[in-house]
Amino acid sequence: MTIDFHSQDNRFTYSSRGADVSWINMLNSICDITGKKVLDIGCGGGIYSRALAEMGASFVTGLDFSEQLLSSAKENSRQYSNIHFQLGNALDTGLESEKFDVVLERAVVHHIKDLDTCFNEIYRVLKPNGVCLIQDRTPEDCLLEGSPTHIRGYFFEQYPQLINKEVSRRYSSAKVLQAFEEAGFKESKEYSLWETRKTYKALAELEADLLNRTGRSILHDLSDQQLEYLVSYIGEQLNTKDKIIEKDRWTIWKAIKK
Repeated sequence: MTIDFHSQDNRFTYSSRGADVSWINMLNSICDITGKKVLDIGCGGGIYSRALAEMGASFVTGLDFSEQLLSSAKENSRQYSNIHFQLGNALDTGLESEKFDVVLERAVVHHIKDLDTCFNEIYRVLKPNGVCLIQDRTPEDCLLEGSPTHIRGYFFEQYPQLINKEVSRRYSSAKVLQAFEEAGFKESKEYSLWETRKTYKALAELEADLLNRTGRSILHDLSDQQLEYLVSYIGEQLNTKDKIIEKDRWTIWKAIKK
Protein backbone atom coordinates (compact mmCIF):
# COMPACT_ATOMS: atom_id res chain seq x y z
CA MET A 1 0.00 0.00 0.00
CA THR A 2 1.40 3.40 -0.99
CA ILE A 3 2.08 5.80 1.87
CA ASP A 4 -0.76 8.19 2.70
CA PHE A 5 0.91 11.51 3.49
CA HIS A 6 -2.43 12.89 4.71
CA SER A 7 -2.92 10.24 7.38
CA GLN A 8 -2.48 11.25 11.01
CA ASP A 9 -0.65 7.96 11.54
CA ASN A 10 2.17 9.25 9.32
CA ARG A 11 2.45 12.80 10.66
CA PHE A 12 5.81 12.14 12.37
CA THR A 13 7.38 9.91 9.71
CA TYR A 14 9.39 12.78 8.20
CA SER A 15 10.04 14.83 11.33
CA SER A 16 12.07 12.78 13.81
CA ARG A 17 15.55 13.12 12.27
CA GLY A 18 17.89 16.07 12.09
CA ALA A 19 19.81 17.11 8.98
CA ASP A 20 23.24 15.51 9.12
CA VAL A 21 26.48 17.46 8.91
CA SER A 22 27.24 15.64 5.63
CA TRP A 23 24.21 17.35 4.07
CA ILE A 24 24.94 20.71 5.66
CA ASN A 25 28.55 20.68 4.44
CA MET A 26 27.47 19.78 0.90
CA LEU A 27 24.86 22.54 0.76
CA ASN A 28 27.32 25.09 2.11
CA SER A 29 29.85 24.07 -0.53
CA ILE A 30 27.50 24.65 -3.47
CA CYS A 31 25.19 27.44 -2.28
CA ASP A 32 25.49 30.32 0.17
CA ILE A 33 22.35 30.28 2.33
CA THR A 34 23.38 33.15 4.62
CA GLY A 35 20.90 35.99 4.62
CA LYS A 36 18.77 34.39 1.90
CA LYS A 37 15.01 33.91 1.66
CA VAL A 38 14.58 30.18 1.13
CA LEU A 39 11.59 28.11 0.04
CA ASP A 40 11.59 24.45 1.11
CA ILE A 41 9.05 22.72 -1.14
CA GLY A 42 7.85 19.38 0.21
CA CYS A 43 9.19 20.26 3.65
CA GLY A 44 7.44 17.38 5.39
CA GLY A 45 8.10 17.58 9.12
CA GLY A 46 10.47 20.52 8.71
CA ILE A 47 13.79 18.70 9.15
CA TYR A 48 15.54 20.64 6.41
CA SER A 49 13.63 23.87 6.96
CA ARG A 50 15.15 23.99 10.44
CA ALA A 51 18.58 23.14 9.07
CA LEU A 52 18.35 25.98 6.53
CA ALA A 53 17.40 28.41 9.29
CA GLU A 54 20.37 27.26 11.36
CA MET A 55 22.64 27.66 8.32
CA GLY A 56 21.90 31.38 8.27
CA ALA A 57 18.85 31.86 6.05
CA SER A 58 17.09 35.12 6.88
CA PHE A 59 13.70 33.47 6.41
CA VAL A 60 12.50 30.00 5.45
CA THR A 61 9.09 29.13 4.05
CA GLY A 62 8.30 25.44 4.39
CA LEU A 63 5.59 24.31 1.99
CA ASP A 64 3.85 20.93 1.92
CA PHE A 65 0.56 19.51 0.65
CA SER A 66 -0.08 17.52 3.82
CA GLU A 67 -1.74 19.24 6.77
CA GLN A 68 -0.67 16.35 8.99
CA LEU A 69 3.01 16.74 8.14
CA LEU A 70 2.78 20.51 8.51
CA SER A 71 1.27 20.15 11.97
CA SER A 72 4.31 18.10 12.96
CA ALA A 73 6.65 20.64 11.37
CA LYS A 74 5.06 23.51 13.28
CA GLU A 75 5.15 21.58 16.53
CA ASN A 76 8.86 20.84 16.18
CA SER A 77 9.83 24.34 15.02
CA ARG A 78 8.22 26.56 17.64
CA GLN A 79 11.56 28.07 18.68
CA TYR A 80 12.35 29.25 15.13
CA SER A 81 10.94 32.73 14.60
CA ASN A 82 12.21 32.87 11.00
CA ILE A 83 10.35 29.80 9.69
CA HIS A 84 6.82 29.89 8.33
CA PHE A 85 4.96 26.78 7.22
CA GLN A 86 2.30 26.93 4.56
CA LEU A 87 -0.06 24.50 2.84
CA GLY A 88 0.51 24.18 -0.90
CA ASN A 89 1.88 21.90 -3.58
CA ALA A 90 4.92 21.79 -5.83
CA LEU A 91 3.00 22.41 -9.05
CA ASP A 92 1.07 25.43 -7.79
CA THR A 93 2.58 26.92 -4.65
CA GLY A 94 0.23 29.90 -4.49
CA LEU A 95 3.24 32.09 -3.61
CA GLU A 96 4.10 35.38 -5.26
CA SER A 97 6.56 35.52 -8.15
CA GLU A 98 10.25 36.34 -7.73
CA LYS A 99 10.11 36.17 -3.93
CA PHE A 100 12.89 33.70 -3.05
CA ASP A 101 16.67 33.61 -3.38
CA VAL A 102 16.86 29.82 -3.05
CA VAL A 103 14.35 27.03 -3.61
CA LEU A 104 15.04 23.52 -2.27
CA GLU A 105 13.13 20.40 -3.24
CA ARG A 106 14.52 17.43 -1.37
CA ALA A 107 13.10 13.94 -1.99
CA VAL A 108 10.11 15.42 -3.81
CA VAL A 109 10.43 15.02 -7.58
CA HIS A 110 10.10 11.23 -7.51
CA HIS A 111 6.52 11.82 -6.33
CA ILE A 112 5.84 14.21 -9.24
CA LYS A 113 4.89 13.08 -12.74
CA ASP A 114 4.84 16.54 -14.33
CA LEU A 115 8.44 17.67 -13.94
CA ASP A 116 8.07 20.51 -16.43
CA THR A 117 5.26 22.20 -14.49
CA CYS A 118 7.18 21.66 -11.26
CA PHE A 119 10.32 23.37 -12.58
CA ASN A 120 8.35 26.17 -14.21
CA GLU A 121 6.80 26.93 -10.82
CA ILE A 122 10.21 27.01 -9.15
CA TYR A 123 11.44 29.35 -11.88
CA ARG A 124 8.46 31.65 -11.32
CA VAL A 125 8.93 32.08 -7.55
CA LEU A 126 12.72 32.56 -7.75
CA LYS A 127 14.29 35.98 -8.02
CA PRO A 128 16.54 36.62 -11.04
CA ASN A 129 19.82 34.73 -10.47
CA GLY A 130 18.09 32.73 -7.74
CA VAL A 131 19.27 29.20 -7.05
CA CYS A 132 17.24 26.01 -7.51
CA LEU A 133 18.42 22.92 -5.60
CA ILE A 134 16.87 19.54 -6.38
CA GLN A 135 17.88 16.54 -4.31
CA ASP A 136 16.67 13.07 -5.18
CA ARG A 137 17.86 9.61 -6.09
CA THR A 138 18.51 8.50 -9.63
CA PRO A 139 17.81 4.85 -10.51
CA GLU A 140 21.55 4.24 -10.14
CA ASP A 141 21.55 5.74 -6.64
CA CYS A 142 18.69 3.48 -5.57
CA LEU A 143 20.00 0.14 -6.76
CA LEU A 144 23.44 0.11 -5.18
CA GLU A 145 24.16 -3.10 -3.27
CA GLY A 146 23.21 -3.43 0.36
CA SER A 147 25.99 -3.02 2.93
CA PRO A 148 26.43 -2.25 6.65
CA THR A 149 26.12 1.44 5.73
CA HIS A 150 23.78 1.26 2.71
CA ILE A 151 20.80 -0.44 4.35
CA ARG A 152 18.42 0.54 1.57
CA GLY A 153 20.14 -1.81 -0.85
CA TYR A 154 18.92 -4.79 1.15
CA PHE A 155 15.29 -3.84 0.42
CA PHE A 156 15.71 -4.75 -3.23
CA GLU A 157 17.85 -7.81 -2.62
CA GLN A 158 15.11 -9.33 -0.48
CA TYR A 159 12.19 -8.07 -2.59
CA PRO A 160 13.24 -7.63 -6.25
CA GLN A 161 9.62 -6.81 -7.09
CA LEU A 162 10.23 -3.40 -5.53
CA ILE A 163 12.83 -2.57 -8.17
CA ASN A 164 10.36 -1.74 -10.94
CA LYS A 165 8.37 0.50 -8.60
CA GLU A 166 11.50 2.29 -7.45
CA VAL A 167 13.10 2.75 -10.86
CA SER A 168 9.87 3.83 -12.56
CA ARG A 169 9.38 6.74 -10.19
CA ARG A 170 12.97 8.03 -10.37
CA TYR A 171 14.28 10.49 -12.92
CA SER A 172 17.61 10.09 -14.66
CA SER A 173 20.10 12.89 -14.27
CA ALA A 174 19.79 13.61 -17.98
CA LYS A 175 16.03 14.13 -17.62
CA VAL A 176 16.44 16.55 -14.72
CA LEU A 177 19.08 18.57 -16.57
CA GLN A 178 16.87 18.67 -19.67
CA ALA A 179 13.90 19.89 -17.62
CA PHE A 180 16.07 22.65 -16.15
CA GLU A 181 17.01 23.83 -19.65
CA GLU A 182 13.43 23.73 -20.90
CA ALA A 183 12.26 25.78 -17.90
CA GLY A 184 14.83 28.48 -18.71
CA PHE A 185 17.49 27.79 -16.06
CA LYS A 186 21.19 28.24 -16.74
CA GLU A 187 24.45 26.82 -15.33
CA SER A 188 22.95 23.51 -14.22
CA LYS A 189 25.33 21.19 -12.38
CA GLU A 190 25.14 17.76 -10.80
CA TYR A 191 26.64 16.61 -7.48
CA SER A 192 26.78 13.24 -5.74
CA LEU A 193 26.30 12.97 -1.99
CA TRP A 194 26.55 10.14 0.50
CA GLU A 195 24.31 11.58 3.22
CA THR A 196 24.33 10.06 6.66
CA ARG A 197 20.73 9.22 7.37
CA LYS A 198 21.03 8.22 11.00
CA THR A 199 23.36 6.65 13.53
CA TYR A 200 21.81 3.79 15.50
CA LYS A 201 23.21 2.79 18.86
CA ALA A 202 22.40 -0.85 18.20
CA LEU A 203 20.73 -3.15 15.67
CA ALA A 204 17.48 -3.14 17.64
CA GLU A 205 17.15 0.61 17.12
CA LEU A 206 17.49 0.22 13.35
CA GLU A 207 14.99 -2.64 13.35
CA ALA A 208 12.42 -0.51 15.18
CA ASP A 209 12.95 2.30 12.68
CA LEU A 210 12.37 -0.07 9.77
CA LEU A 211 9.30 -1.71 11.31
CA ASN A 212 7.77 1.74 11.76
CA ARG A 213 8.60 2.53 8.10
CA THR A 214 9.95 5.85 9.38
CA GLY A 215 10.63 8.18 6.45
CA ARG A 216 10.75 5.26 3.99
CA SER A 217 7.81 5.47 1.61
CA ILE A 218 8.92 2.39 -0.38
CA LEU A 219 8.32 0.17 2.67
CA HIS A 220 4.61 0.99 2.54
CA ASP A 221 4.49 -1.28 -0.52
CA LEU A 222 5.24 -4.25 1.76
CA SER A 223 2.77 -6.00 4.03
CA ASP A 224 3.54 -6.17 7.75
CA GLN A 225 4.61 -9.79 7.33
CA GLN A 226 6.89 -8.97 4.41
CA LEU A 227 8.41 -6.14 6.38
CA GLU A 228 9.12 -8.45 9.31
CA TYR A 229 10.93 -10.83 6.95
CA LEU A 230 12.94 -7.93 5.55
CA VAL A 231 13.99 -6.74 8.99
CA SER A 232 15.03 -10.25 9.92
CA TYR A 233 17.04 -10.54 6.68
CA ILE A 234 18.82 -7.25 7.34
CA GLY A 235 19.62 -8.34 10.88
CA GLU A 236 21.24 -11.49 9.52
CA GLN A 237 23.30 -9.49 7.02
CA LEU A 238 24.56 -7.03 9.61
CA ASN A 239 24.98 -9.38 12.57
CA THR A 240 26.56 -6.76 14.79
CA LYS A 241 26.32 -5.37 18.29
CA ASP A 242 28.11 -2.18 17.30
CA LYS A 243 26.52 1.09 16.33
CA ILE A 244 25.27 1.37 12.75
CA ILE A 245 25.82 4.45 10.59
CA GLU A 246 23.28 4.37 7.78
CA LYS A 247 23.98 6.35 4.62
CA ASP A 248 22.05 7.00 1.41
CA ARG A 249 23.47 8.12 -1.90
CA TRP A 250 21.73 11.09 -3.45
CA THR A 251 22.13 13.28 -6.47
CA ILE A 252 21.84 17.04 -6.08
CA TRP A 253 21.20 19.29 -9.06
CA LYS A 254 21.81 23.02 -8.94
CA ALA A 255 20.62 25.55 -11.49
CA ILE A 256 20.39 29.33 -11.71
CA LYS A 257 17.42 31.38 -12.90
CA LYS A 258 18.35 33.59 -15.85
